[in-house]
Amino acid sequence: MTASPAPTARDKFQALLRELFQFDCAELDFGIYRIMNHKRAVVEQFIDRQLPAYIADELDSEPLAGQTQADQRLETAARQVQETLAPYAVNREGELDVAYHNTVIGREYLAAQAAAASGRSRAAIETEIYNGLYTFFRRYYQDGDFIAQRRYSGSGDTYAIPYNGQEVYLHWANRDQYYVKTAEHFLNYDWRAVNGVRVRFRLHRVDVEGNNAKGDRRFFLPQASQLQWEDANRILTIPMEYRPLTAAETEEYGGSRRQDKINAAAAAAITAALTDNPAALAALTPIPAQADSESPLEIHLRRYAARNNADFFIHKDLPRFLTRELDLYLKSEALNLDTLLAGGPEPAAAQFQKVRLMREIGSRIIAFLGQLEGFQRALWEKRKFVTQTHYCITLGGIDPAFYPEIAAAARPTPAFLAENPTLPLDTRHFDPDFTDRLLASFPDLDAKTDGILIHGDNWQALRLLEETYQGRVQC
Repeated sequence: MTASPAPTARDKFQALLRELFQFDCAELDFGIYRIMNHKRAVVEQFIDRQLPAYIADELDSEPLAGQTQADQRLETAARQVQETLAPYAVNREGELDVAYHNTVIGREYLAAQAAAASGRSRAAIETEIYNGLYTFFRRYYQDGDFIAQRRYSGSGDTYAIPYNGQEVYLHWANRDQYYVKTAEHFLNYDWRAVNGVRVRFRLHRVDVEGNNAKGDRRFFLPQASQLQWEDANRILTIPMEYRPLTAAETEEYGGSRRQDKINAAAAAAITAALTDNPAALAALTPIPAQADSESPLEIHLRRYAARNNADFFIHKDLPRFLTRELDLYLKSEALNLDTLLAGGPEPAAAQFQKVRLMREIGSRIIAFLGQLEGFQRALWEKRKFVTQTHYCITLGGIDPAFYPEIAAAARPTPAFLAENPTLPLDTRHFDPDFTDRLLASFPDLDAKTDGILIHGDNWQALRLLEETYQGRVQC
């Protein structure tokens, strides 16, 4: 069996870019992934063709070309010495006979030898460029998020923070990011297999604790016995349940990694149930060349469960953040001051050209990433709709003219309502027409409202309250 060659620096960097742009999600067909799929062809063109070609062109231009072609010039100078002066004027170690040091061709050879000694090969410089870019983007990208991890130059484990000299400065790693908790969103999940079949995960039973109460841990359980196949549209729907495990299931899937065990068992049961449906079965199983790898079904079951139970961050201004950090990285780590001072004008110019090249490539990648992150930020910052609004009003504050209607709906007598002015009325139990007339009976409803309760996302709720209550709430 022939071992596969070790990945080159270019391979590693291209693999990282595919991770950054989530190429493994190319078959997903919802939300942000639809936008990413529109951009995918452009990004693939950049990663596979434009990036290597751009670096190759720069390596062929001065002054980098002077560094990468020094060995070739030395070989040419050695041949000229041997052809013009003497066949053995240059020994096996590349040393020129002292007798020829003061000749014109001899001096040219010595100059080429000095340039080759201070220069580096084309492959070495190309590796430095790819490794430098890989180090930068891998440093700031972790588990799908870009985290501020600025390091002091020369130290791999000491972090720095941006600071403008304030007397008191509060800083945290995700200071410029929105925190998004995605647990229990229960969104639909669609993906398209390589054979064109669309696979859908649809929740048809959700069992959660009310009022944010903590209960038994819930899991996503695919229902292999309730698969739905639409032959005309080639759509396979896999129903899902989200609930605590039964006693038997707890015994079967007990211990750690229970969701993974559920996914593996469900994948086996689903494929067994589709033995008479070749198209659906092919959509869920690996292609023959990857028969030993994880099946597409298991991959998407794991991704679906993680998507509904994992938190993530959205950067408020990713291009500005990454551009600032890239400039700092290039100045403090990519530019080697000792090399610049010792090498002379030509190596210094080549070093600056290499850093400029890294900055241009990094800026192009940052622009791509900024478009995707900006779209997610716009979705997050978009004001959400208020789906329901209800009022709790004590009976003593309600015009008695409404008592007959209230009594008719709630069954007590108007006299009972008048005798109990502190009882609350909740408008959720009345029709919209009654509620509208009741609220309209108050000349200044906001002035009468002495308490407000909002059920929603923290950030969106604060934005809703900001205009009305800014400067009026003390904490």
